[in-house]
Amino acid sequence: MPPQPQPDQSPSPARNIYAFGITSFLNDTATEMAYWVLPAFLVSLGAGPEQLGVIEGIAESVASFMQLFSGYLADRIERRKPVVVAGYFIANAVKPLLAFVTAWPQILLIRFCDRFSKGFRAAPRDVMVAESVPKNRLGSAYGLIQSMDSAGAIVGPLIALLMLSHFGVRTVFLAAAVPGALCVLVAWAGIREVKKRKADSAGSAPKNSEAQTGKRIPLDLKAAWTKLPARFYFVLIAVTLFSLGNSSDMFLVLRAQNIGIGVAQIPLLGLVFNITYTLASWPAGWFSDHVSRRLIASAGYLIFAAVYFVFGRAPSTLAIWIAMAAYGFYYALTQPVLKALVVHTVDEPVRGRALGIYFFVTSIATLAASLITGELWKHYAAGIPFYFSAAIALLAALLLQAGGPAISPPQRPQTSS
Repeated sequence: MPPQPQPDQSPSPARNIYAFGITSFLNDTATEMAYWVLPAFLVSLGAGPEQLGVIEGIAESVASFMQLFSGYLADRIERRKPVVVAGYFIANAVKPLLAFVTAWPQILLIRFCDRFSKGFRAAPRDVMVAESVPKNRLGSAYGLIQSMDSAGAIVGPLIALLMLSHFGVRTVFLAAAVPGALCVLVAWAGIREVKKRKADSAGSAPKNSEAQTGKRIPLDLKAAWTKLPARFYFVLIAVTLFSLGNSSDMFLVLRAQNIGIGVAQIPLLGLVFNITYTLASWPAGWFSDHVSRRLIASAGYLIFAAVYFVFGRAPSTLAIWIAMAAYGFYYALTQPVLKALVVHTVDEPVRGRALGIYFFVTSIATLAASLITGELWKHYAAGIPFYFSAAIALLAALLLQAGGPAISPPQRPQTSS
């Protein structure tokens, strides 16, 4: 019998989760250092909004398709750590190259590589997180990692602001290599492959399934879709409906400027959002381990609806500041919780493809939402697209709570092992 590939030494759940959290923090610090100043850098090269739209449109599209592919890949390969480390390495190797570009098409190539690598590592990383903890701790795990990630979104721009007062933009791009290199180092040294948890597999997978035989499911798109349970599709429908009203956050920024918040204050608006996002993500994830994940995500959708309604009415600049702070709670109640919910709805052998489909469908719907918002803004009053998004969010919250196949709540283990 040929030797089977052996995973790294089995780590404690805390080790892997903290390693992923630190990796996310360092990676997002590097990313936000570089891309927070990217629009101004594009202008200095003679480009403008049209070129920025082309760059971001292509970059986000390739990320979406790579997330779909990486989901199927994650279910087929035995060792996912090399894929995750390679994804972080590529992303952080290309960011410092921004310091040497002379034309906007070169930025397009760098952004393409960056988003390609993010899509490539996304599902394998989240499957490894799910393998590191039992189901009753999925929300806490994803919540902690999300808190660390959004903390990087605070630290990165602050570092960039401090550096810009003494150095040029190109120096900031070069400096992003420092947290980027540390990110790759932590991913390589800190993350461990994890053996399958017998309790989870036995409790979730049917008899004679691939989960018990240890075999990987072939990379077959049609088979992958048919093996996913109805409860997953029900969640996917609700999330897709919501995403059709969840346009780019740049429209919130544009609306804030539209009602009198100055350009110099916009970074502070983002800082307020990221602070609440960072502080609330871990508690939200932990809370979702003890009550219905659908309920937590639906509450996030209701907060989204309230925020967009306020942006639509725009009663005062103070209301916009308060709404933007509340917007961080929407992200905290949905981003980590929905990933935990998706993983919770499926059996272990198809976690990767479930996450890949979830990432892909929501990304495409979000792109469509931005087009819809742009058209509504162009042809009707500025508040109309925000009212539309609020209404869609309310419908999605009701749909998520209304029914569909039952999803058993997370169960705490009876005995510790």
